[in-house]
Amino acid sequence: MSEHVTNRHCQAKAWSQNAIHILEAEGRRTADSHLCSVHLAGFSGIDVYFKDESIHPTGSLKHRLARSLLLYGICNGQIRSDTVLVEASSGSTAVSEAYYARLLGLKFYAVLPRNTSKSKVEAIRQHGGLCHFVDEPATIYDEAARLADRECGYFLDQFAYAERATDWRGNNNIAESILNQLSLEPHPVPQWIVMGAGTGGTSATLGRYILYRGLATRLCVPDPEYSAFYEGWRDCDPNSVSLRASRIEGIGRPRVEPSFIGNVVDAMLKVPDAASIAACRVLSGLLSRRVGGSTGTNFIGVLWAAAEMKQRGETGSIASVICDSGERYADSYFDDDWLSAQGIDITHPTELIERAVSTGELSPDLFLAQRQRGDTDTPKLHRQHA
Repeated sequence: MSEHVTNRHCQAKAWSQNAIHILEAEGRRTADSHLCSVHLAGFSGIDVYFKDESIHPTGSLKHRLARSLLLYGICNGQIRSDTVLVEASSGSTAVSEAYYARLLGLKFYAVLPRNTSKSKVEAIRQHGGLCHFVDEPATIYDEAARLADRECGYFLDQFAYAERATDWRGNNNIAESILNQLSLEPHPVPQWIVMGAGTGGTSATLGRYILYRGLATRLCVPDPEYSAFYEGWRDCDPNSVSLRASRIEGIGRPRVEPSFIGNVVDAMLKVPDAASIAACRVLSGLLSRRVGGSTGTNFIGVLWAAAEMKQRGETGSIASVICDSGERYADSYFDDDWLSAQGIDITHPTELIERAVSTGELSPDLFLAQRQRGDTDTPKLHRQHA
């Protein structure tokens, strides 16, 4: 009996070590993402960079997270050769996890809101993943846990484990990579890094690394209109909720996720969806290729940070992230009929963003609210959403 157990343990360990080798080899093959410079004429002396995470094999920032989550599960002994993997996702994380599950020969289920973009659903299926839809986005957590239990599988749970699965001290994480790539630039230590929150794992990695390296860099987290993160951070309330699901895929959540570490965030903004979508279109024009809505939210944060620096007479650099390609949103954010059906008019915010880019004048109409760490007054509410 003991010999049988020993052999089974040895086989499991051998599979785990081989799986880790496969994941590490894939990481080396795909190398690092590019850091792109974006010229904003209205902000002289302020250099802006976007780290292009859309170039990963699965097309988004979530490629890094998916690899980390699988490594985390394997090294904890919870993912084995016959384990069924399950994830709760709005799309991009599931695309990346399906890719890695197929590399390892594992069955994968994605639990998705029914309104997830068709292109993401198709990408999950192309990588061999199975899609399990729910009508209410807030139920994806419980449904994923239930499905994992039914399949005797493993719930990857990006929202709980994103912040701990990633090595925030280094190991070529996104923060270390940004700083390395900036090392020969005129302003190698950015004044601001701007990154929206979905799981909260990337903003946690960035904020922790800033503190760990003793940098003067500040972290700004722009939050979509329908999301709980901003209010939770502002009010120090981990139980804050949003009664409506975010329309900016990849960021914004109906609750403050466990992976969101508010103590490392220096400033947050509340960004209207119309501004996020207008910004992704304007930035797409500047880059000559499409970027997604979450990158548009980041761009609003970049403009806010640049305006803060300009007002203080500061020069320096700002870094942010291209989260995914806008080609995934051809039938939504880049479709005027879809915008009309959603009741979203981007005409005015587009004018304001283009003016900010060319003149450096930033209108408060691009924000619902903004707040920096240390503010003692009430949040600066500029307008209420109609």
